[in-house]
Amino acid sequence: MAGRWAAADQARRADRATLARALVEARERTLRQFAAFEAALGSGLRVPCTPELNLPLWELGHVGWFADWWIARHTQRDRGIGADPQVPRNPSRLALRGLDADALYNSSTVAHDTRWQLDLPPADAVRADLAAGLRDTLALLQQATQNDEGLYFFRLALFHEDMHAEAAVYMAQTLGVDPGESAHTGLVAPVVQPLHVPATDWRLGHSGPGFAFDNELGAHTVHVNAFEIDARAVRWSQYLPLVEAGGAPTPRHLRHTPLGWEQQRFGHWRPLDPQAPACHLRSHQARAWCDWVGRRLPTEAEWEVAAHTLPGFAWGEVWEWTASAFAPYPGFQPHPYVDYSQPWFDGRPVLKGACAATVARMRHPRYRNFFTAERNDIFAGFRSVAA
Repeated sequence: MAGRWAAADQARRADRATLARALVEARERTLRQFAAFEAALGSGLRVPCTPELNLPLWELGHVGWFADWWIARHTQRDRGIGADPQVPRNPSRLALRGLDADALYNSSTVAHDTRWQLDLPPADAVRADLAAGLRDTLALLQQATQNDEGLYFFRLALFHEDMHAEAAVYMAQTLGVDPGESAHTGLVAPVVQPLHVPATDWRLGHSGPGFAFDNELGAHTVHVNAFEIDARAVRWSQYLPLVEAGGAPTPRHLRHTPLGWEQQRFGHWRPLDPQAPACHLRSHQARAWCDWVGRRLPTEAEWEVAAHTLPGFAWGEVWEWTASAFAPYPGFQPHPYVDYSQPWFDGRPVLKGACAATVARMRHPRYRNFFTAERNDIFAGFRSVAA
């Protein structure tokens, strides 16, 4: 079963050579996406100030700043999760130009809406800084100790850039911009009957070697009663009858025409594939469908049991809302990037799986995604269960 997420397992245990290749690949994706936004938005690169969007130019600078902050500028980078997050940093290369990189790009201190008022460096300067930063990162990687502590921040920087690249695809969809990459996973999820899972005790959370996000740690055993779960995410052919019956609003990026349902994909309207997974749904829209058919959303533990133990369980087409709140596991301790998880233990739901924009090395069944329940810009759908 683990072969289905072998790329993610390998990335979490990546050695220096593997990390070097992955960091270069991630940066190439970042730059391709930024070029697509430049082509679509023009040199001003302005987008509306809304909670689900960010300035592409700020995003570009932030990705480079994050890697520098935790690697080139971090004097305790070899200590991994034991590093002091408040240790004084080396100066940034922007200081040579009289700029305060931390005041521009530190997402922990630069509030979202204020980013539209910043005097950001121009795109060519940011690209040059990213190139210099990647050279520094790769040089320091060659000197890093080949263990989980020595490679922790290099893995963190890689996954951070992967997350922002995925978010760029969400933003492209919201703005109707072609992000310059495929929007399909190629996953084939055949129509099969629901799967039955016997009662079991399940070990929830990560243990053992390799990289893990802080919210994944604190492995603990939970009892899971027997249940039935959909073999794949709910399809449009299953979901839209609720909309047509007046039980739910028209989902985002869909419209009904005399010829049938159409879907907007990166600025282009096309006939909707009824066998595609329902997507861009809020959590309450998923719950409403479950209530309508007399089922419910799976818990995080139920989803993990099915993903790990059932060969017929197809996942990875869309992120999937669960019934579980994003909360710390027993004994939670924040990692040095203290704002990754801890501020968001506020009742928002966990999403499991992956979507078409998720790079293979991020597709791990223990990964816990977390967005507020009203978000419908992300590529999120759901599957249902019954006791």
